[in-house]
Amino acid sequence: MSFSFSLSRRLSSSPSLPIPNFPPFLPNPTFPLCFHSQPPSIDNVVDDTVSQFSGMLLVRHTPPIIEFNKILGSLAKMKQYLTAISLSKQMEVKGIRANFVTLNILINCFCHLGQMAFSFSVLGKILKLGYQPDTITLNTLMKGLCLKGEVKKSLHFHDKVVAQGFQMDHVSYGTLLNGLCKIGETRCAVKLLRMIEDRSTRPNVVMYNTIIDGLCKDKLVNEAYDLYSEMDARGIFPDAITYTTLIYGFCLLGQLMGAFSLLDEMILKNINPGVYIYNILINALCKEGNVKEAKNLLAVMTKEGIKPGVVTYSTLMDGYCLVGEVQNAKQIFHAMVQMGVNPNVYSYNIMINGLCKCKRVDEAMNLLREMLHKNMVPDTVTYNSLIDGLCKSGRITSALNLMNEMHHRGQPADVVTYTSLLDALCKNQNLDKATALFMKMKERGIQPTMYTYTALIDGLCKGGRLKNAQELFQHLLVKGCCIDVWTYTVMISGLCKEGMFDEALAIKSKMEDNGCIPNAVTFEIIIRSLFEKDENDKAEKLLHEMIAKGLLGFRNFHGE
Repeated sequence: MSFSFSLSRRLSSSPSLPIPNFPPFLPNPTFPLCFHSQPPSIDNVVDDTVSQFSGMLLVRHTPPIIEFNKILGSLAKMKQYLTAISLSKQMEVKGIRANFVTLNILINCFCHLGQMAFSFSVLGKILKLGYQPDTITLNTLMKGLCLKGEVKKSLHFHDKVVAQGFQMDHVSYGTLLNGLCKIGETRCAVKLLRMIEDRSTRPNVVMYNTIIDGLCKDKLVNEAYDLYSEMDARGIFPDAITYTTLIYGFCLLGQLMGAFSLLDEMILKNINPGVYIYNILINALCKEGNVKEAKNLLAVMTKEGIKPGVVTYSTLMDGYCLVGEVQNAKQIFHAMVQMGVNPNVYSYNIMINGLCKCKRVDEAMNLLREMLHKNMVPDTVTYNSLIDGLCKSGRITSALNLMNEMHHRGQPADVVTYTSLLDALCKNQNLDKATALFMKMKERGIQPTMYTYTALIDGLCKGGRLKNAQELFQHLLVKGCCIDVWTYTVMISGLCKEGMFDEALAIKSKMEDNGCIPNAVTFEIIIRSLFEKDENDKAEKLLHEMIAKGLLGFRNFHGE
């Protein structure tokens, strides 16, 4: 039994992909034969190449097929697949017979276009002309199936050709392993690796790297590390890609000791860690709030002669902002510029967001002006950070003006933009403007989030428009929206403030029926309101329920 047959049967019980009865070469494609739009320099090269090809078709003595193949091959390398197919059709019309190389080029083109039926049609032509498909032909077809996500069909095709005596190579199995990992079948990829070992093809570092990468992305880092250890035992030397993948995996799980241990091993084996590995480690340290160690690592990489890039500096800046040390982030920003590394939009966004979070909105606005002065294009994230900062500083008019500027500069406002403004308007009791903004948002096809609804409901409740708040809340219930605990709690709070305890308790029951568990804040709002209205029996009953649920902290409900 062939190993791949057992594997493809393990993946699916569907029948194997047969070698079809191929239609005459070449079918008229059902897609338009037009050139891809490319940058002008590429267009010029393509135009020249097409002109050269057309000239060859017109000369009295037709050049040998190898000359046509060179042009078709170069077009395929430039990803001008449709153009190559179109020119091959012109060749056929002129009576110039395609050879094996031509047909392989066409298979490659059709595979990259996802036109697998046409790819197999060309394979049929190869067989009909008496050519023997080689490993390149078969590998290209398997890769084409994998690129379309049809990995099981690729395995079935592999079974067929192996059963017919064709030999597979490292590229064949690397393609199948990569395909399996891409669809999340990493365990099957490991099984395939084991089966390859029983055949003439010896697994190599690329195959191991492919599976290690898949396992790390699935957070199966211990299994990935076992494969790494196995490589050493089998005399397959891990390379920079192996270490980068594993270090990323360990950092993904927050296992920084393991990641730094791998870095040490890498250096001991004289494999130079590049800037990408240091970026991964600096990012991991920053996410854990260990910015001091991250900065030390920046010093280490600089000492080792590895030049930090914009990603390195931006990551460290973000780390400082996350722990509220915006001044240090600012110093890194200036140090980056002094080192000749140009900040990008992402770098500016980090600084602008950090400054806004610390209520240093004017400084953040200065950075926006600096970006515009440098002809950089601020994105939606840039504007959202500034609008949120202005709103939280009570400068709502400035925030609304900035949204207008954002629109004029071609950056579309999104749900975050509108929610920040709506929340600020509600907190300032500008309920008419808030409601108008909410309607405008919906008219523009921007769907409110639950946070948007909660902000508006809260504003309506606090602004004495309880009926409007109830209507909006009821709208969410009727729509079957997944209402979270905060939205329920805001509505309950609004009802309690008006002394509508029966309605508040009814919503509490409703939220429980809908699988949303009241939290300590929900209970506290109802209990405190009941005590204030001398509804002590009801308050104490809820207090006992709160204690039973383990939600009672050190709270003084009587306000003593």
